[in-house]
Amino acid sequence: MNRKKLQWVLAAATPLWLTFHFLASIKGEKRNAFMPGDASHGHHQIELQCSVCHTPDMGVKHDACASCHQDELDRVADSHPITKFLDPRNADRVAILDARKCVSCHVEHQPDQTAPMGVTLPTDYCYFCHQDVADERPTHEGLPFDSCSTSGCHNFHDNTALYEDFLEKHLDEPAFKLSPHVPQRQYYGKWSKENERAPLGLSERDAPSSVSYSQDVAFEWSNSSHAQAGVNCLDCHQSQDTGTWLDKPGIASCQTCHDYEAETFLQSRHGMRLAQNLSPMTPAQARLPMHAGAAHKELSCVSCHDDHSFETKFAAMDACVSCHDDQHTRAYKESKHFQLWVAETQGQAEPGTGVSCATCHLPRIELTEFGETVTKVLHNQNDVLRPNEKMIRPVCIQCHGVGFSIDALADPLLLKNNFQGMPNEHVESIDMVIEKLSRVAAERAK
Repeated sequence: MNRKKLQWVLAAATPLWLTFHFLASIKGEKRNAFMPGDASHGHHQIELQCSVCHTPDMGVKHDACASCHQDELDRVADSHPITKFLDPRNADRVAILDARKCVSCHVEHQPDQTAPMGVTLPTDYCYFCHQDVADERPTHEGLPFDSCSTSGCHNFHDNTALYEDFLEKHLDEPAFKLSPHVPQRQYYGKWSKENERAPLGLSERDAPSSVSYSQDVAFEWSNSSHAQAGVNCLDCHQSQDTGTWLDKPGIASCQTCHDYEAETFLQSRHGMRLAQNLSPMTPAQARLPMHAGAAHKELSCVSCHDDHSFETKFAAMDACVSCHDDQHTRAYKESKHFQLWVAETQGQAEPGTGVSCATCHLPRIELTEFGETVTKVLHNQNDVLRPNEKMIRPVCIQCHGVGFSIDALADPLLLKNNFQGMPNEHVESIDMVIEKLSRVAAERAK
């Protein structure tokens, strides 16, 4: 490169470099003036923390997306992993659509062309690679080129609830199952026994005498699940680094016991700002309708699990409706799900038969730890909504058949009224599996 060209490149690049470092040096809303456009629905809370995604030369970091999303993609057996596009046999397809890069499909700061799932490509992008699908699958003959990802049959990354073998396994399930139950947590009772923690009474609290607190606080603690599990004051209020008393323990204190819950909370829209060392999220920052009275409430563990009582029933429903004010939330108390929840909480039905907000949005997840299967609660409420078919496996099929679940989740009006009534939409994926099985059976009978 000759000297003049080098000078020209440096002259062009210097303003960008200076702008980035200027942005890095200023804080808060002042950075908005330099935004090229609003960030997507999933990232707008952290859009002012530019360095999370951008390098100093303003390019997107290669591993920025993976640092937040790779674990999730691995867990759902990503249908289109980057390795698929590194295969030389797919070189011709990469030339058309370079899916080795997340930003090929997900471009931030493009609000005019960003779809609900953050995709910025036209809806017919599947056709670029799959235009010959009807040659192998007669059931797909004549389907529109843009119907792959919009008909409830396919998702680019996560098809775990839509794979043919899964659908085939659940073909004969009724819409409403008999005696449905949601799995119950069993990890923390087991933890208490293993750590030889006995239930604690009001007189056994170990807060230092120099700390003042009301008897109401002490009474709430003595009746909490923490006291029943043998968790005392210092277990939460003592700094692990310095051993000093903490008046207001943060998520780090909760994380010492509730590691999975804390980790998944930080991955959620409720906690993602804390994960990036920003101030806590408030409902005022949300793009969904929220109650005006809750606008400036800072979200943390104790926003839902009220400190000292840690009432999980309150966290499962009341905490949610105290902030959320969209149509889906407002319709909940008119739904069959709510009636089931009331029956359970009033002792008129068995544990696990009620359906709260948390039942669907914070599902029970079975994990394998040290060779044992334990049930914990996923605290990333967005996980089962990207896309919403992800809710089928951990949530819907506890009570409903797969065919009914797919149709219900594909019906926008049913989603808005919180599943009052039957689906008015029908996804043909189940029908295609039945047709395929009939065709295979007929060929074998020849």
